[in-house]
Parts: sequence; structure tokens; C-alpha cells
Amino acid sequence: MTKAGMGLFIVLEGIDGAGKTTIAKMLLDDLERNGYRTIYTFEPWTTRFVEDLKSLGMRRDAYIDALIYAADRLVHVKEVIEPAIRDGYIVVCDRYFYSSVAYQSAMGVPMDWIITLNMFALKPDLAIYLDVEPEIGIARKRGYKSRFPEYEEYGILRKAREIYLEMVRRNMLVYIYAGRDIGDVYRDVRNIVYRAIEQSYRR
Repeated sequence: MTKAGMGLFIVLEGIDGAGKTTIAKMLLDDLERNGYRTIYTFEPWTTRFVEDLKSLGMRRDAYIDALIYAADRLVHVKEVIEPAIRDGYIVVCDRYFYSSVAYQSAMGVPMDWIITLNMFALKPDLAIYLDVEPEIGIARKRGYKSRFPEYEEYGILRKAREIYLEMVRRNMLVYIYAGRDIGDVYRDVRNIVYRAIEQSYRR
């Protein structure tokens, strides 16, 4: 029997190689086994925006990246996330505006400028940051093809991690150390998610 509810919006964040996609799929399977209706989604969402971004070539810079990702996010929120939440689904999103804050700030855009740019973005009920050192992330991704190899240089990952940790300090993200066995990481994620679900049903 499927559990009815008000819907919930959960975001998983972290540098490349943190295990976001693996944890998201484990979480979806777990929730569905327990009767919840779920939707998995991710960012960047719209292929058209990604193609436009890459077509800029040498004219591209971090400000343009931030603006195009924000436009993609608006479409994503309006067409996917908000309708699913209204229909009572638990939406699990692999990256959200926090990724723009981390990566475009790592490339020189002021952090607060990007946060202001994304003021329209629906606030998640829970946003978790899976933290790993860049060395671990790079090692885990070795041999895998990436849509955005330009963001996977060590220097960018190191700066992005620092900015993610600043968002944790600002209480924008919930911290979980992900440089451990995947089962241990998932256990911590699961506990936090089910606590958020329980709180949502008490509203």
C-alpha cells in the first residue's frame, strides 16, 4: 500500500565522487519498499541548457555558467519538482542550487551573488552534504566519463569543498562525512531522512 503524504523535497550534495547518485538510488529503493511514492531527479536538468552552455566555448565564464544553471533550475522547479511535491511524492534531487554556489564560487563568482540569483529556488525540506576530500572523490571517479570534466580539477574541487563547508556553517546543509564505507554513510543518511519524514507528518 502506498503512503499518502504532503510530499517532501530532499537534496543530496557534494563534490564529484562523494557518492550522491549511489546514495540517492539506495534511498529511493528503501523509501519505495516502505510504501512511499518517490521521484529521482538531478541537475543540470534540461539538455538544451547544457548544450547552450557548452556551445559558448571560449566566451564562457563562471558568471554565464551561474546564469544558465539558474535558468535550467527554474524550468526544473516549475516542470518537475513542484508538481511532484503537490502530488505527494518524495522528490530526491541529485544536486541543486548549492552546486552552483560551490562550483561557480570556486571559479571566482561571489558566493552571495549566486545565492541571491537563486532566491526563486524552492527551499528543500532537507539538504544533505556528503563530504569527501578531493583526493577520494577523484580516485572514485577514475575511469568514469563525466558530463562536466571542467569542474573535476583538483584545485576546483578543493575550493568547492571549502564553500560547501561554509554552507554547512551557515546551516544551509546537513553534514555527513562520506569518505567511509557506503553502508555506514547510507545509514546516517537514512536516519536523517526518516526523521524529516516523521516531522513532515506531524505538521
